[in-house]
Amino acid sequence: MKIGYLQFKPSLKKPKENIEKVESIISNGKYDLIVLPELANSGYLFEDKKELLKVSENPDDGKFCNMLKKVSKNKKAYIVSGFCETAIEEEGRVFYNSAILVFPDGEFRIYRKTHLFYDEKKFFKPGNTGFWVYDINIKKLGLIKIGMMVCFDWYFPESARTLSLRGADIICHPSNLVMPYCQNAMFTRALENNVYTITANRIGKDKNGEKSLEFTGESVILSPRGEYLSRASKDKEEIVFVEINPLLSRNKRINESNDIFEDRRELFYFGKSRN
Repeated sequence: MKIGYLQFKPSLKKPKENIEKVESIISNGKYDLIVLPELANSGYLFEDKKELLKVSENPDDGKFCNMLKKVSKNKKAYIVSGFCETAIEEEGRVFYNSAILVFPDGEFRIYRKTHLFYDEKKFFKPGNTGFWVYDINIKKLGLIKIGMMVCFDWYFPESARTLSLRGADIICHPSNLVMPYCQNAMFTRALENNVYTITANRIGKDKNGEKSLEFTGESVILSPRGEYLSRASKDKEEIVFVEINPLLSRNKRINESNDIFEDRRELFYFGKSRN
């Protein structure tokens, strides 16, 4: 199975440019699964919700999501990407920092970021989807289970652990990382869950008014044994693919005596604290 990521610099508040750029890049090459960064359609650094209104979309008919569906169909491949989602709920219009998993037949699944980082809390509603896994069909391998989390979710071990306990073979992780820790920490997330991880980060800087943020690049793919199968540069746009055997994620045994999931002793993890 060929998996990969696109590391690039989205243009802030210019979804049309981002659609054209992403489509031109991911329409080339042969792959089974590709992961794009967080908020790939919109850029990251907003000043108010009015700006979100102009760049957000509904995954049913949004232009960015429709482009992903078209490419997925043409490539007969699966695509995971972060995007700025809008929805109408009881309290009115809300915005989510979301990820979409697109199937070649036009179906899709949505994950909404659970753990919001810093100023995201001013603009986005906390995700309400929870952590679930979804089956994708890969020739010669059959059904492979895909889980999604977004950027700061990595900081909470429960995110990757929940996906892994639910059977994820590959964790797809669209990101806009500004802190320098995640790319190294994903070694632990992969190893402690014996799972493949794909962190698709962005590069460059967003500047909006007096605010600016610089992103750290270095997108990474890790194996269930914590091997770095790929690590991108800090500042270059790159599309990278590697061959994997996702079925290796299903063997949670690290020696003849230890299975990392069977050996869990939940009674002692969430019980009452000792006086």
